[in-house]
Amino acid sequence: MEPTKILLAEDDPNLGMLLSQYIRAKGFKCTLATDGEEAYSAFTAGSFDFVILDVMMPKKDGFSVAKDIRGIDREAPILFLTAKSMKDDKLKGFELGADDYLTKPFSMEELLARVEAILKRTNKKEETHLYSINNYLFDFNTRILSFQGKEQKLTTKESELLKVLSKNIGREVDRNDLLKAVWGDDNYFNGRSMDVYITKLRKYLSLDEKVEIVNIHGKGFKLTLK
Repeated sequence: MEPTKILLAEDDPNLGMLLSQYIRAKGFKCTLATDGEEAYSAFTAGSFDFVILDVMMPKKDGFSVAKDIRGIDREAPILFLTAKSMKDDKLKGFELGADDYLTKPFSMEELLARVEAILKRTNKKEETHLYSINNYLFDFNTRILSFQGKEQKLTTKESELLKVLSKNIGREVDRNDLLKAVWGDDNYFNGRSMDVYITKLRKYLSLDEKVEIVNIHGKGFKLTLK
């Protein structure tokens, strides 16, 4: 079984290096981001089992990153790190879907204990690169969509779009969230490109009459199983 993949976002270079080295020494894979934009880009580019976000970061704060992550993945465990101890900040974190909150200063042993407890509770560790879509099997790592022995090789953008939709089967994904997750922004031209890719994905998924990508007018898309 592959090690648990953790995304750590911490703008303090010394603390970030210490935490990432400690996490790796305990048998996890750890990707370190030093600002909010880098953290969100890393999350959309890879498959992570756990996310640790410092609240106060440059370019995009931890709350904003968590909100964007929740727009495309409602299940990834999130733990906030903060120097603040204000009740309102904690409430805001939990409202955004945080699983836990750790106030600085803290021991690395306590951080690890909380991570392991959350992973045990959420049972998130799994082969997250494989997605079952009724009779289809989608392998994000190889970008292959399989149906009863037939294989379709997807482009990078097609694969990234299908990954987000597959993580949210039965749930609406906001159009702008989908654009930012795959293209990094939500401008008009990328929106037109996305519509073309969605049309292609619908064609690939048409072999199974129970699978459909529904257009929620003016809002976004939803991958449904009838």
